[in-house]
Amino acid sequence: MAATPLARTERFTVHPATHARFDDVRTMVGPKNPAANVCWCLSHRIPATQNRSLAGAARAAYVEALTRRPTKPGVLAYDGDEVVGWAAVAPRAELPFARSTKIPHVDDQPAWSVWCIRVRPGHRGRGISHVLLEGAVAYAASRGAPVVEGYPVDNRGERVDLTMAYVGTRALFEAAGFELAARTTATSGGFPRVLMRRTT
Repeated sequence: MAATPLARTERFTVHPATHARFDDVRTMVGPKNPAANVCWCLSHRIPATQNRSLAGAARAAYVEALTRRPTKPGVLAYDGDEVVGWAAVAPRAELPFARSTKIPHVDDQPAWSVWCIRVRPGHRGRGISHVLLEGAVAYAASRGAPVVEGYPVDNRGERVDLTMAYVGTRALFEAAGFELAARTTATSGGFPRVLMRRTT
């Protein structure tokens, strides 16, 4: 699976979530119980009715099929050969965000969205979120995205509950060169979410 990484630091590399890396996708977003009807990072990727209807192994199969598509469903961070992080990235037009009444459209550019950043327990606090976000932007750019959006919480330094931290923070996106493009009426973990943008 050796390939030029999308992003790297001295310790970490980021690669597209190809089919050859599906087991690593499973490690990052698959539930502990394979029969569970949760996660697989689908709740913001597909319509709510479809998300509710996909159960157990069907959820895994759906994501496996995504990894076989020319455009992959996200990127993975590695510490050597060990997967340690995941970021979901895709064209906004393909996501429920395209029809959101809470997160506005800034303009008519074909923006891509980064909406889930996850770091494995035991590896947090090491800068993995930063390299994941860089890798997600690089992947979107490689697929022709002119601009990338994120919808993090504007928590102003306050602690964010870990279960809701997957959306990222405004500070994380600002550190990656994103700028505030709009306020939203969406919230997460009790904090307002903002629309951050970066041109590629």
